[in-house]
Amino acid sequence: MRLAALVAVAAVVLTACGGGGSGTPPTRALGSTDINPRPRDSVRDGGDLRLPLDLLPSNFNINEVDGPNTDLGSIDIAVLPRTFNATADGGTALNTDYLTSADVTSTAPQVVTYTINPKAVWSDGSPITWRDFQVYWQALNGKNPAYQVAGTNGYADIVSVTRGSDDRQAVATFAKPYGEWKTLFTPLTPASLNADPNTFNTAWRTNMPLTSGPFVMQSIDQTAKTVILARNPKWWGAPAKLNRIIFQYYDTKATADALANNELDLMGIGGELDLLRRAQQIPGVAVRNAPGRFAFNVTLNGGAGSTLADLPVRQAVAQSIDRQEITRQQLGQSVPGVQPDGSHLFAPGEKAYQDNSGVLPYDPAHAEQLLDGAGWTRPSPNAPRAKNGKPLSVRLVYGTDPSNTEMAKAVQNELARVGITVVLTEVDPSQFFPTYINRGNFDLALLGWQSTPSPLGDAAGIFQQPLGNNVQQNYGRIATPEIDSLITKGLAELDDTTRAAVTNQIDRLVWQEAHSVILFAVPGLRAARSNLANLGSPGFADPDFINGGFMK
Repeated sequence: MRLAALVAVAAVVLTACGGGGSGTPPTRALGSTDINPRPRDSVRDGGDLRLPLDLLPSNFNINEVDGPNTDLGSIDIAVLPRTFNATADGGTALNTDYLTSADVTSTAPQVVTYTINPKAVWSDGSPITWRDFQVYWQALNGKNPAYQVAGTNGYADIVSVTRGSDDRQAVATFAKPYGEWKTLFTPLTPASLNADPNTFNTAWRTNMPLTSGPFVMQSIDQTAKTVILARNPKWWGAPAKLNRIIFQYYDTKATADALANNELDLMGIGGELDLLRRAQQIPGVAVRNAPGRFAFNVTLNGGAGSTLADLPVRQAVAQSIDRQEITRQQLGQSVPGVQPDGSHLFAPGEKAYQDNSGVLPYDPAHAEQLLDGAGWTRPSPNAPRAKNGKPLSVRLVYGTDPSNTEMAKAVQNELARVGITVVLTEVDPSQFFPTYINRGNFDLALLGWQSTPSPLGDAAGIFQQPLGNNVQQNYGRIATPEIDSLITKGLAELDDTTRAAVTNQIDRLVWQEAHSVILFAVPGLRAARSNLANLGSPGFADPDFINGGFMK
């Protein structure tokens, strides 16, 4: 599980810096969590959970092209319906607060029947019905290009969503088998906000007009960059223990001070040794550790007319980046013996994970041969390359953060050795996606991805051909018919082992195309208040905002 169609983020959080020392918590195995588990009756009612906001979403509709964002993904877990929850072992479990059942009721054709919990309602009191499923599908199936969607995969394979035995049952019929169907309709949004493209695209830009969860949206302050969620008085399930969840923007380097000053209750550490050391010294704070959900990469822009549109040039860039050295620089002091991530699609340690980076290994000598063959030559051994008088110069865009600057400079130095000039472009995180990434306004970009239980469903929006002017999340505009075909084949495969084999085949082709250079998976280290229960480092599971809170 690697690429999350929901939560592509600028590499501005959870990255690492150098240093020395010891005291690193042990690595946790896949399937583990570290959340200070406590019985619900030992968690006190009330209190505010204060979390750092890394990037205020530019659109609070996570399905709109500007919406995918890690923080918004966390917010949505608390305020919007999820048909299935992510589990610590990388799988899914039915969310019975919203559905009493969800089953494949036919295989020829594939039909999935969703039976909605009769108590489930939106925040205005209106019931959640089959129409919400139907209109959601119509918005995301790609047939109407006016909907600026972040992805269509899965929904494009559905031929109809109809009323079942009553209004509380939705029946989805597929044109062909879809193996990752459990990840669809999550997070579900109401029919009233999906019925027309303009509402879909714009109604969520500064607010969440209608929700349904253990929490509701209390306020969004664009100036203060604060999002406040409050306990939902209309919630029909077990009531949330917390009164409020407060997301407040903090610069990454300020989070440790905020935690020490009792302004935050939880912060990410990732592989940053300085944050780890600081957290270990704060009274009343515990370091939690479970597998991380993030991985960072250098994304290449191969769009038409771009400097990197030529495959050999992209491959030369990829083979000039020393992934092992960058990983060592960023994580080596906090995770001894750490290795680079080798897959675009599976997380290290996952059963189906394979290191496929050998398809395009670090080899600067071969990179120089590729560049020579593409006509980018050097007038002297150490001179920058040029072609027909035009210098080989690329812009590397990254979000403001000291660790990002370190990674960017490392890439700059490594590409300089083969004659490629890299111009570093540091940008404000709020402008990273809308001004640069979504518009292809870059040659190289530092990006981070969060994993989900649907590697192929996520991959479709990232590696398949863009939908006209809508690139979905294929920010580098790099795709091939063979990759498209294999993603389609894999998603139609219901056997997990066969689907995993196809997924690794896709990954090898993605490496071959030099779509992006995966660097490293970020450790799941977090610092939390010692009395914070059922929250901390959840591994691959969704955070438990219902039972999470502070111990009595």
